[in-house]
Amino acid sequence: MLDALSTGSLSGDTPALIHGRRTVSRDDLAGLRDRYATALHARGLRAGDTLGLAIRPGPRAVAMVLAAYRLGVRVALLDPTAGPDVLTARLSLAGPALIVADAAAQAVAGWAAPLARRAGLALPDFTRLGPTATVGRRLPGNAPVLELPAGPVPPAYDGDGDAVIIFTSGTTSSPRAVVHTRAGLDAGLRSVAELVRPVAGTPVLGGTFFVTVPSLAAAAPVAAPDRRPGALARQITGLRPQAVYLTPPQLRAALDGGVPFGGRVYSGSAPVSAHLLDRVRAAGADEAWGVYALTEVFPAAAVESREKRAWTGDGDLVGELLPGVRGRIGDDGQLLLAGAGVCDRYLGAEPHEWVATGDIATLSGRRAVLGGRSKDMILRKAENIYPGLYEPSLHVPGVSLAVLVGVPAGDGDEHVVAIVETAPGASRTAVEAALRGPLDRMGSARPDRVMFAPVPLAGRSRKPDRHAAASLASGIPHQRVRP
Repeated sequence: MLDALSTGSLSGDTPALIHGRRTVSRDDLAGLRDRYATALHARGLRAGDTLGLAIRPGPRAVAMVLAAYRLGVRVALLDPTAGPDVLTARLSLAGPALIVADAAAQAVAGWAAPLARRAGLALPDFTRLGPTATVGRRLPGNAPVLELPAGPVPPAYDGDGDAVIIFTSGTTSSPRAVVHTRAGLDAGLRSVAELVRPVAGTPVLGGTFFVTVPSLAAAAPVAAPDRRPGALARQITGLRPQAVYLTPPQLRAALDGGVPFGGRVYSGSAPVSAHLLDRVRAAGADEAWGVYALTEVFPAAAVESREKRAWTGDGDLVGELLPGVRGRIGDDGQLLLAGAGVCDRYLGAEPHEWVATGDIATLSGRRAVLGGRSKDMILRKAENIYPGLYEPSLHVPGVSLAVLVGVPAGDGDEHVVAIVETAPGASRTAVEAALRGPLDRMGSARPDRVMFAPVPLAGRSRKPDRHAAASLASGIPHQRVRP
């Protein structure tokens, strides 16, 4: 799929990317891709080299990734939410031959740093870490512009090897990086294509690379979703997309803002409750899918709203493992995954077959049910409580998000606190009444307290921040509160 897109399958004056009010044709995107490939080759980048990428999502970022892929150059994606110390360690580990950054990324590292920190963004001074070039408009203080010389497009690399490095976690002294090979990346993207089923000519609304590439390969134009509910509503009404991909926080904000949906809607990157998917279908979607994916495996499993709603067992049903993905349960109860789309290795480590997901789970045939993150286990009275087993039941009508956290209770014990965030306009009394049944069924895992408050979020995908949630919960004197 990427082989075709990086060499010549982008052609014609039909739309490829819809970026705000600007539409980029397939011909224009192919031209930008080829100019970038020529520029990177002129800078001396060759197969096996690493390119650090700090460009906002959009045509330039897509074209740069396709250009690097054409040359056999692996791309290290730099996340501005990680912080400058971690990114410095990551760049040192990846050893980029060149860093390409736009003016916005360099502003975050420079004059706009104080403002950016308020938004949770921070970047190091790239020029101190290696050769750096600016793509797009260059502002005073930016690195030199990436020259786009004339000349023939360099020949396409033919072979396997590393395609992308994605940093996930770790410390400044030991940053963790996932490495996907070209073959593995292609397998993962084909799985996305089979799940999303894009058809030519009709837009797809989604801002991630893993949605963009399969859509472009199917000749479906891609539009980046607006984060403002009103603008998003106008996008959906005007574009009538065949498929929409939004993270759960984006979906909740859209639904709270009255955004209508249609076609197929997909959500992942954080837990997706049955209640959230039901709200999507009630807003007009034909299908609403929860996608279970990891940085190491994308995607691993998927479930449609009707199947998820019918699930009555404990835990979070994430659906059938997708074709090509194999699973088993480890001795510690973790879900282990293998298959063609699984990452090759962690940077600096040997290749592996199986990846530990960190999720406690059960498997029935190929159907996976998650029981919570192993590291999120709460210990109360010598009993291990995994939040993921019980949190899905707390998402009753009127609840936007709910998590279980442990707070210290002395002698190594913990109290269990449920933090419940209600949807705008929801009746607190009605939510309390709806929670009584699920709380009663939790048995020995029933929380000591139920707290109604916004659930803290963190990271680019805006997942629940359990550490911040535990700090929030521990700030309240312990008392038993029953809805």
